[in-house]
Amino acid sequence: MTSKQEQAEKKVSASAGSATPKKLVPYGGYYTNKVPGHDPELTEVGPGTPTGEYMRGFWHPVCMSIELTDTPKFLTILCEELVAFRDGSGRIGVLHAHCVHRGASLEYGQIQEHGIKCCYHGMVFDVDGTCLNAPFPKGEEAEAKKYACSIQQGAYKAFERNGLVFAYMGPPDKEPPFPEWESDFTVAPGDELVPYSNFQHCNWLQVQDNAADNFHTAELHAAKNVVGGHFQGTTFDEVGSPTMEVHPDMQFVPIHGGRGLACSGARRVNNDKLFIRVQHQVLPNLSLHAYTSEDGSNKKLFSRFHIIRWTVPVDDFNSKMIGWRVMGPGIDTRGIGQKELVGYESIDFLDGQVALRRAERFGKHTINDIVDIPTDHRARSNYKMAQYAPGDYEAIISQRPIAIHALENPTKFDAGPYLFRKMLRDAIRGSNPAASAESFSEWLKELNGAPNSYCSGTVFELPIGATTEEEVAQRRFVAKGVIAILTESEQYKGNERTDFVKQKMEALEQTAKAQFKH
Repeated sequence: MTSKQEQAEKKVSASAGSATPKKLVPYGGYYTNKVPGHDPELTEVGPGTPTGEYMRGFWHPVCMSIELTDTPKFLTILCEELVAFRDGSGRIGVLHAHCVHRGASLEYGQIQEHGIKCCYHGMVFDVDGTCLNAPFPKGEEAEAKKYACSIQQGAYKAFERNGLVFAYMGPPDKEPPFPEWESDFTVAPGDELVPYSNFQHCNWLQVQDNAADNFHTAELHAAKNVVGGHFQGTTFDEVGSPTMEVHPDMQFVPIHGGRGLACSGARRVNNDKLFIRVQHQVLPNLSLHAYTSEDGSNKKLFSRFHIIRWTVPVDDFNSKMIGWRVMGPGIDTRGIGQKELVGYESIDFLDGQVALRRAERFGKHTINDIVDIPTDHRARSNYKMAQYAPGDYEAIISQRPIAIHALENPTKFDAGPYLFRKMLRDAIRGSNPAASAESFSEWLKELNGAPNSYCSGTVFELPIGATTEEEVAQRRFVAKGVIAILTESEQYKGNERTDFVKQKMEALEQTAKAQFKH
């Protein structure tokens, strides 16, 4: 365990112990029925809030391209009411919803060749918020032009990329580069970025916590825990990757100057192979996921991105998982990806990621349809089936609309989410200047907008240790060794980096074989 991880775990224990005095009394619900407030510093995201202002310093996906049709798309993002549209010239507009003239919503506006026209009085606004036309009576054109120059509709810069619409909602003069991780998100020839958007009926932070919580897969996604044989594709065993149901030995390491967190998990495949999966969490709300369908049957060095996901706050009580699935033979070596299940309110790697289970989502619709989203998880027609085989959606949103951190009693295996929360708090408070939005932007500029990622999956041919103590020591040695190799490889790019990492991984395997008894 790293010293930083030990420090984080001590803080976890201290914070848990200081929340409320414990009365460990049988049937003592009376002593624990007081529910304190949520943590506003990290969970609230409206304009002027600490996390809200921090998040506005980054690019975020706000919707899918298929949501932009011949009528404007109403959105709420970071507690702001917006409309998104693609005008007749193909440009993307993301404007404040309420017309600056008299407040009518532009969701009822008419999309123009250039910009959008308000339905109420006909004001036309360009994608940058400039008023292009203010209808005045004939003969008062000069005054109309003068008036148009006196108003500006709130607008945010936006663009499309691989089926997603991204917007920057911060100060225009502080716009950062869009982070092109490794310049191509490690998409191999023949692979593609497939967009998706899954609504979550809860605060953004507990969704992001789940991505850093690598331990839950062994329970929530384990076939042994499905009730009464009511399987619904929510477990890794059902997709042939039982290695993901093994309790991982985790190492959590802050990287890139505290701008991100590497979560290195060691899982024993069998007596002959060890699987090391590294998740990469990036402030404030990006997570890069290695291959989720790894069965560990073959040796594999440096497998890359499988899921790229932003957790985007809608408001303080709702959020979206929105990003890309990488699909194709380069990453999906088992060929089990299903593109027809990746899109609006659906993703293929496991069911139970979203309110609608597949039977309901696709009963009368295709992946190209913008379906209605249930308003409450208990009001769903598939509620009982979800109780039989809950997925991430049920576990995350049932923590309350905003999770109450003061009521948590974490174990050392929860160090990932707690360390990430601390890193976020340090960033928004200025305790870690390197993680400020401005420093983040400068860092990206220095790297030409294409930083390297630690996200990876590796299957080593390493026999199990002769004793339990030997096995624990070996898996921790290898998990830490992988992070050290990835850190050393930061000086390289592209194929040169890949070759360097693979050579080092081979050497690490040989060192482990020589060092530990088998």
